[in-house]
Amino acid sequence: MTQETSNTARKRVLSGMRPTGKLHLGNYMGALKNWVSLQHQYECYFFIADYHALTTDYADTSCLKQNVSEVVLDFLAAGLDPSVCTIFRQSRVPAHFALNDLLAMITPLSWLERVPTYKDQQEQLREKDLATIGFLGYPLLQSADILLYQPEFVPVGQDQAAHVEITREIARRFNHLYGAKRSAAIASAKSDKERLAELEQEEDVREILPEPKVLLTPSPKLPGTDGRKMSKSYGNTILLSDPEPELRAKLKTMVTDPARVRRTDPGDPEKCPVFDLHKVFSPPEVQAEAAQGCRTAGIGCIQCKGWVADAIVAELAPIQERRSHFEANPAQVASILDDGAQRANARAAVTMNQVYAAVNLE
Repeated sequence: MTQETSNTARKRVLSGMRPTGKLHLGNYMGALKNWVSLQHQYECYFFIADYHALTTDYADTSCLKQNVSEVVLDFLAAGLDPSVCTIFRQSRVPAHFALNDLLAMITPLSWLERVPTYKDQQEQLREKDLATIGFLGYPLLQSADILLYQPEFVPVGQDQAAHVEITREIARRFNHLYGAKRSAAIASAKSDKERLAELEQEEDVREILPEPKVLLTPSPKLPGTDGRKMSKSYGNTILLSDPEPELRAKLKTMVTDPARVRRTDPGDPEKCPVFDLHKVFSPPEVQAEAAQGCRTAGIGCIQCKGWVADAIVAELAPIQERRSHFEANPAQVASILDDGAQRANARAAVTMNQVYAAVNLE
């Protein structure tokens, strides 16, 4: 059975990541590991969102090309298989911007201004000038990214589920505008506002851009070395590509239960960020021993950190082996991206043909 024949029988999934450089454990456990599983169940499209990198970092693009390369290597190292999923760069599919521009014609400004992360990121990134159309419109571009492939599902964690809702709203509005059955009542509407109101009451609607559903995926709590959420902006990450000595050195500095001031002080593993890592990476018997040792002061924090380091090193060993292979074969990586772009462009063309026909631009 060919891949194309096989994929047509599977529901489609779409997701992407911004290229901010080498990926860390939080990226892996929060998304990438799930993608590796999903690729065997669905027709999957995974992309590097290099256009999105410009929404906040447009003033300095000197690292963009290298960051894209690092993310692609980590995608492949984690186990994404280009023979069963499509891996591509967003910027190599011009239809992303074409659909974005068409959707911009119908998307109310107020929808973009109410997105929670809009004001949050402006507050967090005060050092950057984010008073741009590109930054305000990033949720719209994100919606175009999704709708372009007409996926059934978008895999996200529980805390990101709301981000898909604006995509569903935009798809619904497009379908009502251009997929609704035209009736005499609509034609006689006295204004665009009245016409739109009638369209949105129309029940006979053709779903040109299907509303994607959220595919909730496991996203375990993964603290960084300072106890906060693992994030490059906090400088507290453990990279998938960190050599073992560097990984162990980072973990040795990780904060623990503040109650354990001295080696002999008992602690509470539920208050310790290191134990959160044990829950994700260590086998049950090691978790139990670490918890007991912490509560009784039977082990010190250095020993506890050493055990979790062992588990993380074991998890990353095959990933780093695959990364070394692809680092040594840049032509193979380039070929994978070229093939992915061809597949993505072909699928995007199907959607755009339907969109252009619906809007009478064909």
